[in-house]
Formats: sequence, C-alpha cells, structure tokens
Amino acid sequence: MKRKWNWLILIGLLFVVAGFFSYTLFFARFPITRDFPWANLALFAIGGVLLVAGLFRAFGRPRLYHGKILGSIFVVLSALMIAFFCYAFFYGLRQVPASTAAPHVGEKAPEFTLPDQNEKPVTLAALLSGSKAVVLIFYRGFW
Repeated sequence: MKRKWNWLILIGLLFVVAGFFSYTLFFARFPITRDFPWANLALFAIGGVLLVAGLFRAFGRPRLYHGKILGSIFVVLSALMIAFFCYAFFYGLRQVPASTAAPHVGEKAPEFTLPDQNEKPVTLAALLSGSKAVVLIFYRGFW
C-alpha cells in the first residue's frame, strides 16, 4: 500500500506561519487588528487544530500517512512561534518605559509646526489665534 502525504500538517504549519508574520506585514495597519491581534490568534488556532489533526492521522494510521517525524518537528516549531508571538505582543510591547519628559494634563504645550492633512505646515500659535483653546491628541506608540 502506497502511503499518502499528510497535507493537514503542511496546511497547519502555513496557517501558523501566516499568523506569525501577518501582524507586522498587514494587521498592524488597522486599529481593529492592531490593538488586539484576534485575527492572528484565529490563524494560530486554525493552524494548531490542523497540526494536531495531522499528527493524530500520522500516528493513528502510520501505514497510510507520512508525517510522524516531520509533523512532530512542525508542531514544536509552531508552538515556539506562537509562544514567541504571545510573549512579544502581550508582554514585551507592554513594557514601555514611563515618559518623564512628556507634558502633563493641563500643562502648556511647547510651540511646534506640523503638517496638516494637505501637507501644509500648521503652527500651534496659528491654531490658538483663531480660538482660545486647542485639543491635542497623541497616539503613543504608532507613528
């Protein structure tokens, strides 16, 4: 009897690799997937299920399917990739040091010039000349 290749293992590995690299290449651009990586976690879950199913298939029917050794290596590699992603996202990126030199709430902002949506320079003094107050919003960590 000719043994078949266990495609579940390869497809599962592809899902895990896609989940690992797609955050920085694609999902970090959009706030709905940047703030919490639910799409990456879904890719990891699908890949993990496929890898485990492929391993059960390889070990359950070894005369019919390939993949006992390579499938085990892929599962360990995938687990390491998922662990590194979770460590980096849920712990490493949250370790931002305190900004002691940043202005505090209610403190006067220093004079600055920034481009507007039309790439024309706008100064803080020009904004204050038209009204008595200006609200500045900073999105820390994504610029």
